[in-house]
Amino acid sequence: MRITIELDAENMRRIQKITGQKKKSPAVSRALSEFIHQHQRRQFIERALSGQTDFSLTNEELETRDVYEAR
Repeated sequence: MRITIELDAENMRRIQKITGQKKKSPAVSRALSEFIHQHQRRQFIERALSGQTDFSLTNEELETRDVYEAR
């Protein structure tokens, strides 16, 4: 999708440096994807810490699985 937006030149340079992209469009696209991914991760962590997930394993079962998989 094509859109026109105004960005601060310094922020654009920083986005390009952080993402490693030389062109602006791929840099902005990658930055947006990373932002969305981080937001989803934060939401999941908040739900998990508040006990609002449907993950069926108990803490003990998770610890047992970690020990088993580490071998």
